[in-house]
Amino acid sequence: MNHQHQHVHHHAMKEHTADISNWKLAFSATVHCLIGCGLGEVLGMVIGTWLHMSNTDTMILAIILGFVLGFAFGMIPLLRAGFSLRQAFRQVLIAEGLSIAVMETVEVLVQVYTPGVMDAHLHEWVFWKGMLLGLLAGFIAAYPVNYLFIRKGVRHLH
Repeated sequence: MNHQHQHVHHHAMKEHTADISNWKLAFSATVHCLIGCGLGEVLGMVIGTWLHMSNTDTMILAIILGFVLGFAFGMIPLLRAGFSLRQAFRQVLIAEGLSIAVMETVEVLVQVYTPGVMDAHLHEWVFWKGMLLGLLAGFIAAYPVNYLFIRKGVRHLH
């Protein structure tokens, strides 16, 4: 094997390893996003359903809480690392804002279009099935967004 072939082979292995690392980091970032957005989404749906709010008002509450908790969960490790509140908010807005928006949008669409979910009560399986399907679909939709951001150098710092 000549030197140039070894160099190309080494470079390809290095890129492959970096790509695997990026996929793992994207998975971690998406799980992190899912926890914050998911908790907010579920909390909003539970509160809205419990208070007998309209479907529209319940969805608005769930989306707002999804964004708030998504941002909060993204900011916590940055604040612990010494970022100011403004720096942490800016970093989360840049690195995770689109991911949160994609996840929330897909979650809501799946919940709205899954038969029976919008008319279900908290004690009914269809309510929780809709929540689970929405969270799963949101994760699947946000994962490539996180991967592309990470690959482009917009790093998640947690």
